[in-house]
Amino acid sequence: MGKIFKNLDKQLLVISVILFVVGLIMVFSSSNVTAYMRYAASPYNYFIKQGIFLITGVVISLVMIRFNTKFYGIISNVLLIAVISSLIALLVVGRAKNNAISWFAVGPFSIQPSEFAKVISIIFMANYYEDKRDKLNSYWYSLFPIIICGIIALLIFAQPDLGTMIIYSLIVAILFFCEPIPKMIKLKFVILVLGGILLMGVVVLGTGKSLILERQLARFNFTRPCDRLLEDGNQVCNGYIAINNGGLWGKGLGNSTQKYLYLPEPYTDFIFTVMVEELGCVAGVLLILTYLYLLYRILLIGRRSYTNRGCAICYGVSCYIFFHIVINLLGIMGLIPMTGVPLPFMSYGGSFTICLIAALTMVQRVSVETGIRNQVSTKKKEKKA
Repeated sequence: MGKIFKNLDKQLLVISVILFVVGLIMVFSSSNVTAYMRYAASPYNYFIKQGIFLITGVVISLVMIRFNTKFYGIISNVLLIAVISSLIALLVVGRAKNNAISWFAVGPFSIQPSEFAKVISIIFMANYYEDKRDKLNSYWYSLFPIIICGIIALLIFAQPDLGTMIIYSLIVAILFFCEPIPKMIKLKFVILVLGGILLMGVVVLGTGKSLILERQLARFNFTRPCDRLLEDGNQVCNGYIAINNGGLWGKGLGNSTQKYLYLPEPYTDFIFTVMVEELGCVAGVLLILTYLYLLYRILLIGRRSYTNRGCAICYGVSCYIFFHIVINLLGIMGLIPMTGVPLPFMSYGGSFTICLIAALTMVQRVSVETGIRNQVSTKKKEKKA
């Protein structure tokens, strides 16, 4: 374990711990009023649950860090089958929440299989393209992961969970284009996808039916939300008010007024607005800069990796975190439709928190393997000298 700790990326570890601690504090601050006034629960309800999620994630991390990334790849094949089975089962026995059947109820907690699909697909694709690197001139071998991930994306879309499906598809697409696949296969794949989208558009126009539900189409009316304060613009407009209330330095931790039932679930998608109201725009900007440095560390570890698998894991995890940040922040600022995407490290949520810790652990394992290999290479050079 000492060798493992020695080769961890300490800066990434410290940043991750700080962000999770700040997130836990903000979950308590933003959820205590809602827990007590809306659900007649303890003000510490969501704080305790989030703490349990973090402890669970740390335990999983301590186990994961002992195994190499090749082992992750082997396990990912089994986990991918489990995820696909879970997504199919959801359509039959799943729990509806926020108009989507995306969760399994397990006692007082909920499990979201689509969240696990993102992380598992990253390691699956990274390991697959590493193992099949000599066969990627074949269309079958190059496109097989895309077919599998395409099935998963359709199952997520059927829940329906458009936001998760978009993030999942973007991660898969970027990983595909980062892999050493012949350019001609990539070009033909793009043409095939565009052709499929065009054909689907023609069919939809011809039948007069839409693949997107009416409530999902309504989200595209996202501009000027305060004109619809008593309708679908309620959350975003109250988010604006929270940010405006915070000013430069904020009203003080715990002093948000918008969390008093103005924001329906201030501890999830809109936790950033509560943070800015309480700690100010300075804290919001500092959080964004911290995100950027965290992403830089992950990409740096990927660049230093001596295997394509390690590189792909880091690039996939960086995309996973980046798209969650961008889609969440742009949504609460009214620049894109709201899709119910959690903000990394900050938002309450068990499946997302555990998956995020697992993803960061995979990155740290890449750092460990690179460090150990470099040490072995150095010792060999010293012996020869």
